[in-house]
Amino acid sequence: MEILKGLFGPHADRLQAALGRTSRRHNVLLGNMANVSTPGFKRRDTDFNLSLKEVGLEDGLQMRTSHESHISTPRPKAGRPGSDRVDSDHRSIRQDGSSVDLETEVAALTETSLRYGALTMLTRRYFQGLKDVIKEGR
Repeated sequence: MEILKGLFGPHADRLQAALGRTSRRHNVLLGNMANVSTPGFKRRDTDFNLSLKEVGLEDGLQMRTSHESHISTPRPKAGRPGSDRVDSDHRSIRQDGSSVDLETEVAALTETSLRYGALTMLTRRYFQGLKDVIKEGR
């Protein structure tokens, strides 16, 4: 396996991790949609972004703000890098105690599908580039 890691490098590992996270989020969102009518069901979601530490940029980028009020939205809590943590939303938005909103789930599912499509295209281009190098551009 070390030979393959040496050949493909860390880029293939990052693509694999991103595709895995996107698939995981898709499944979690489908579970939410399946339970949209279940009384008391709490919405679940997972973060499918790669952290800077996983990409190797944690030392090169520093966040700076000129004033504390410039960042008004709360930042989501980040799990361990590489974790597949699923967070539940305990706020109820309906009378029956459920926190699932069908419109929110459809929007999140659409975003996830678009991200998955982009990642598969990047993966295809990455391996096509390797194939071209192996064939020496022929």
